Order: sequence, then C-alpha cells, then structure tokens
Amino acid sequence: MLELQIDYRDIEALRAAIQPDFGPWSNEITVGQAMIDDFARLSGDDYWIHTDPERAAKESPFGATIAHGMLVQSLIGRMSMPMPFEVIGFRNMVNYGSERLRFPTPVPAGSRIHARSRFTEVRAVPPGTLATLEVHIHIVGNDRPSVTNSVLILYM
Repeated sequence: MLELQIDYRDIEALRAAIQPDFGPWSNEITVGQAMIDDFARLSGDDYWIHTDPERAAKESPFGATIAHGMLVQSLIGRMSMPMPFEVIGFRNMVNYGSERLRFPTPVPAGSRIHARSRFTEVRAVPPGTLATLEVHIHIVGNDRPSVTNSVLILYM
C-alpha cells in the first residue's frame, strides 16, 4: 500500500499530487512471435508483416515481423506501473477510452517491452472523477516509445 492515498472525490488533492515526470519503469514483457500469431488469430489481422517471418525478413523495412500496435497497447494490463499515490474510495474504476493513441516505433518479434506512466489531468464529471493517465511503452533500451496513449480512467 502506498503512503499517499487520495479519495477519488478530492479533486484538488489529486491535482496537487500530479507530478510532471513519469514514474518508474514497469516489469518487462517479451513480445514473441507466438503472441503475435495468437493476436492475429483473435483480431483477424493476419497481414504478413505480423505473421510471416520469412517474408518479413526479406520484404519488410523492419527486417522481421512486428507486433500489432493494438497488441502492444493491450499489454498495458500486464505491466505494473508504480504510481506516486493511490486513488481510493471508489466502487468502480473503468477504462473510459483514449484521448491520443499513437504507435511511433514498431516492436519487432522477440522484443522486450516495458512502460511508465504519469497522471496528467483530473476533473470532476457527473458520474465521478475522470483522470488522464499518460502511458508510454518502450522497447527496453529504446528512448523513443513504441506506444503513447493518454488513457482516460473513470472512478465512480
């Protein structure tokens, strides 16, 4: 449990706890070809750049297959990103969507990725409190992110 706990209804305290810097890195996840193939089957996106290693090695500008951007984005749930405070007192917390989702750098098969995040905005809305969590997912060792997303979290 974190030392700093803030009730989701205390908008001013939540705003005061927001820091300009990203928090520490999460755990690492390896995005292997089997995971990419499973995602292709589930999503129906079996474009060769994701699923044909031989062709991708010859024809892809990346020299290998790459993970789907949406696959990498979906792995946020498997990454534990430490935060400087804990939001408490809510009954439900839901993913309300994204303000800005981008895939600036591809993730080649076999890459290890990790993420870090920061709260950037908090505001009261009729059903509760809406917080914006900026998340950047990187290939381990890369300065440029592979995914950037401003995730909207609704606390009720």
